[in-house]
Amino acid sequence: MAFAVAAMLLSPCAISHANAPGLAPAAAIATGEASYYADRFAGKRTASGEAYDPSDFTAAHRSLPFGTHVRVTDVANGRSVVVRINDRGPWGKGRLIDISRAAANEIGLARRGRGIVSLALAEEEKAEAGQD
Repeated sequence: MAFAVAAMLLSPCAISHANAPGLAPAAAIATGEASYYADRFAGKRTASGEAYDPSDFTAAHRSLPFGTHVRVTDVANGRSVVVRINDRGPWGKGRLIDISRAAANEIGLARRGRGIVSLALAEEEKAEAGQD
């Protein structure tokens, strides 16, 4: 699976492979703009078939496999959260990832609406227990 994830991360969908401040060079896989799901999507089906729950720590990414755990770190404030990929997107121009409202609240992104984040694989962490 690691090879498949690495191949997907090197695809043109990944905006940047720059390392984020505070992360080991091998840990950061991408840096780019994040936003969060609007509440109007609550209960709607995601690409994985699950219903979107704003209180879950989930996210949409264009190419990471469903079930992949990713640590999302807000570059502006250093706060991070672990989310589980369960949807495809984001489809907004230039965005790397869409996170749930709960995840956005956890890292302070909900107030701004969007921001620059770095992503790191966090497969051994659980989305519900991986908050800083």
